Order: sequence, then structure tokens, then C-alpha cells
Amino acid sequence: MFWESYSHSELKKIVFDALEQNLDYRHKPVLGLPASYLDTEVFYQDAPFLIDAPFLSAMIANPNHIGCHTLNESEAAFEGTQKIEAELIDLCAKEIFKGDDTHYDGYVASGGTEANIQAIWILQRYYETEFNANRDEIGLVYTEDAHYSMPKAGSLLNLDRYVLPVDSESRELSEDTINVLNQAKEAGKKHFIVVLNMGTTMFGSVDNIDHVTTWMDELELNYKIHIDAAFGGFIYPFADDNSKLTFQNPKINSFTLDGHKMLQSPYGTGIYITREGFMEYALTEEANYVKGKDYTLIGSRSGANAIAVWMIMRTYGSEGWKMKIQKLLEKTERLCDSLKERGIEFYRHPHMNIVTIKAKYIDSKVAKDFLLVPDTHDGNPNWYKIVVMDHVTHGLLDRFLIELGNTVKA
Repeated sequence: MFWESYSHSELKKIVFDALEQNLDYRHKPVLGLPASYLDTEVFYQDAPFLIDAPFLSAMIANPNHIGCHTLNESEAAFEGTQKIEAELIDLCAKEIFKGDDTHYDGYVASGGTEANIQAIWILQRYYETEFNANRDEIGLVYTEDAHYSMPKAGSLLNLDRYVLPVDSESRELSEDTINVLNQAKEAGKKHFIVVLNMGTTMFGSVDNIDHVTTWMDELELNYKIHIDAAFGGFIYPFADDNSKLTFQNPKINSFTLDGHKMLQSPYGTGIYITREGFMEYALTEEANYVKGKDYTLIGSRSGANAIAVWMIMRTYGSEGWKMKIQKLLEKTERLCDSLKERGIEFYRHPHMNIVTIKAKYIDSKVAKDFLLVPDTHDGNPNWYKIVVMDHVTHGLLDRFLIELGNTVKA
């Protein structure tokens, strides 16, 4: 896992060179594109600070990254910044998820929700195309801790859903999982889209892929796995050198990342990455006016957002990013030690920065004062979570622990 860090001057040169390769609406006779640079009455282009601000300059230039730029053809008007997005996908696939030297496809999506739906859509189309499967023969499988984008995808794509139970304390998959899978098989399901978690939204838990594949192989099921790493993708692989959730596992077909969480990039920077040959199942033939057609759910999207993610990763480099993650995990560990000293029950995966505390220890004032997130807003919650991010200082955690201790004693 290694990628080089770039200085600010190097980042500027690469981004501005890419923008030079893009279409410039100001200097070329453009009649056919239904877009332009950002409105100059609001976003003026001669602001002096832009000369030192590659991301903001890209926002002003407004490159459209419609399509998928890891494939052969894309809109030539924005080929400069599209190359940066293609490099980003390759970097994530090979350096974070340990892909080999083969090709990987993907794109920067509107967020993790879109990336997850894209993954499920592609695998549905794969089964329909390669196995002549109808929708009644395809089952969507995910855990009860999975993100809500999974049931949303099932509803949109009209897929039957099978929810795998987890243990309420360990958040690990229950032994009843095999019963759920067997029920799906008995119901006539022949092909399975399985979504596993690398950092669930509420608990930060990481699913044991070996358990799932063992159960599915015992039942002789046909399946492919998508990993929802929207939260954990930019932390877990850097914390666990022995992670089995990588492209080295042939049963894993794709990953979701989300830059606006751990990477602190703008909203609208989800990432979908898949093995070569699968992006084609999402081809929209009717997109005839788009060079290279379209393979994405979102269609037109901001090229500046892809540049933002690439710039962050290239600013840190792999070694710098590992150091940042290590500091966050040390801060999380300190919080957990303090909770243990106070006898407060919680869940935390050892390689993640989410600490989820049982609701019986949290009164409403503490939850409100520190913006703790409950597992449900409907009725009485069972858990409240803390996410240890850059803005969460030791002082803030100490204040929380003092107030928590006072309310627990009371």
C-alpha cells in the first residue's frame, strides 16, 4: 500500500494542466453543449486567490464528468480532468483494496448511496444477461446493520431482500444466517447479490466474509459480493494489515467508498469501483449524444469533486494517511479506556473510530448537548454513537465524559 504525496505546487501544476486540456468555454466556439462555466455574476473568474486554488478553479471551470472514464471513450471536452478521475479509481483499487495489475473500472458518484445502488444494479444486470435470470430468481442479501441504501436498492430494482441477523452485542453475523440463506434457496432464488460491510453506519462493525462464503458454498449458491466500505474504506484497510476485504478475494466484485466521511472531501464524492468487464452491464445504449455512452446512475456530475478526492489523497500520500488514521484510533482507544473505567457498556470494532454506547447510560440532555446520534429517531433508542473525527479533540471528549459521569451517578 503505497502512493506518493505531492507538494502544493505539484498539485497545482497537474490540476491546472488538466484544466488546460479541457474545453474552455471562454475561448472556443461552443454551440452544442447545454452547459457553460459558472455564472459570472455570482462566481467571478478573475478572483486573485484562484491562481493558488486548483479545486476552486476546477469548480469555476465546471467540467462535466458524465460517463465512465476508466473505459475507452468519454467526452473529449473534459479529457484533462477525466484522466485525474481515472487515476483516482486506479489508485483506490490497487493501493487501498490491493488489486493486482489488471484493470479496474469505476467513477466518482454523488455519494455512497448511489455507489451501492450502482453495484447492485450492475450485478442484477450481470445475472440477467449471463444466466438469463429473471428477477424472481435473484436475491439481494445484506445484514440488519447495513446502510439504508440496500433496502432502497431492493425497492428500486424490485429485488426480493434477505436480511441477515447479527448478534446484538458483538454485531457479528448470527448462526441463523444459514437459515435465512436456505429459505432463499427454497424460495427459488438461484443467484445472489451479497452486500457486506466494512464499517457499518451505526456501529462501525466489519462483517466476517469467511463465515458468509462458507455458508453460501455449503448451500451451493451462485453469488457475488459487493463491499460497502462507504465509511470504513478510508480507515479500516490502513488499520488492519490482515484485512480480507480486498480484491485479492476473487469472490469480491466491487467496493463503495465515500470521500466526504473520513477523507473530509466535499459532499458528492462517493466512489464505485468494480472489476474489469462489469461496468458494461450498466451501459445505457440510448445515451447516443454522449461520447462513449453512459454507464452511471447519475449521468452528469462534477469533475471538480473527483479532483478534490485526488488532491486530498495526493497531499497526504499513503504514509501520511496512515499516520492520520493512527492518531484517530489512538484518540478512540483513549475514549474507550475511559468508558471502561466508568463501567459504561459500549461497542467498538478495534480498527474503527466509531464508539456506540448503550442508550441506558445516555440521558436526553447529554445526547442533545453533544449531538450524539441514536440508532432510531422513532421511539426509544437502544444505542447512541460517537464518531471520532478530526474536530473531536481530547478536551471535547473530556467534557463529554465529565457530563456523562455526572448523569450516570445521578
